[in-house]
Amino acid sequence: MRFERTITVIGCHAEGEVGRVITGGVLPPPGETLFDQKRYLETEGDWLRRFLLFEPRGGAFVHANLVVPPTQKEADAGFIVMEATDYPPMSGSNSICVTTVLLETGMVKMIEPETRLLLETPGGLVEAVAVCRGGKCERVTVRNVPSFVSVLEADVEVAGFGCLQIDIAYGGAFFALVDAPALGFSLTRDEARDLVEVGERIKRAVVEQHPVVHPENPEIHTVTFTQFVAPLEVRGDGVKTGRNAVVISPGKTDRSPCGTGTSARLAVLHARGQIRTGEPFVSISPLGTEFRAEVQGTTNLAGHPAVIPTISGRAWITGVHQYGLDPTDPFPEGYTLTDTWYRNP
Repeated sequence: MRFERTITVIGCHAEGEVGRVITGGVLPPPGETLFDQKRYLETEGDWLRRFLLFEPRGGAFVHANLVVPPTQKEADAGFIVMEATDYPPMSGSNSICVTTVLLETGMVKMIEPETRLLLETPGGLVEAVAVCRGGKCERVTVRNVPSFVSVLEADVEVAGFGCLQIDIAYGGAFFALVDAPALGFSLTRDEARDLVEVGERIKRAVVEQHPVVHPENPEIHTVTFTQFVAPLEVRGDGVKTGRNAVVISPGKTDRSPCGTGTSARLAVLHARGQIRTGEPFVSISPLGTEFRAEVQGTTNLAGHPAVIPTISGRAWITGVHQYGLDPTDPFPEGYTLTDTWYRNP
């Protein structure tokens, strides 16, 4: 067996969402900032994403995170998220996976009962606090980038559905939030395929009709995800909960409650006065897994009001993989088929 290239990847998932972590075989991309490095991968080094995420090594359900040295001296490590079609500035589930892998593999020293890390992402610095015991990372709480509402109660014309009302909010990427019951969804496992088909149609319409731009970084723009949300409920202990399903292009539902999606929803709930600063909120995925969340504080982005959300969840390492490229392989960067990818990215 002779490989032209070998890449070491730690398998991991956070509350069901796969977030593999690249730990060897790839040098950091060039760029003065992590956002510059992300842009380099998008424009010059996208072979890595295709190599690891496309079949036969990956699938539409796979995300990968490239661990890199931080460019900001106060950070402990940096990472760049790669998803099926793009490179989001930040991801909650992936940050939980990265933290767990860094600590449980010894790349960063684990301190019990609590380890604090400052992680650099293309979207900004995030703080991760890991509860650790017996060499295991039991739970990670991430203080996310500032999240904000762009538009409340906007109308969007969607082919086959007429005029729908949506909210647009940023939680590390831009989300179009739509009421699930209004479209007949209960946000259960068996609805995943229908959610994807409807969600992608909604996203395309929103992108055309409602352009959005981050107030501090104009290179972060455009709605990336559709998030179906169910009405708030209140548990017996008084804690508010909410089911959601986030659709990730080219066609899958987030298996976790989606950290950046939950952050965007918190921004909307806070703007409407439905969630107070410091009030706990539990976000629930179609799998039934949960992220604990809250608005920790408020801030401003270039005069735009924003919230500081925290997301708390668990991750588990699933294996250690070494992916190689045989020089005779006719698919050196993998392939996609529309039976599982819906459309070719």
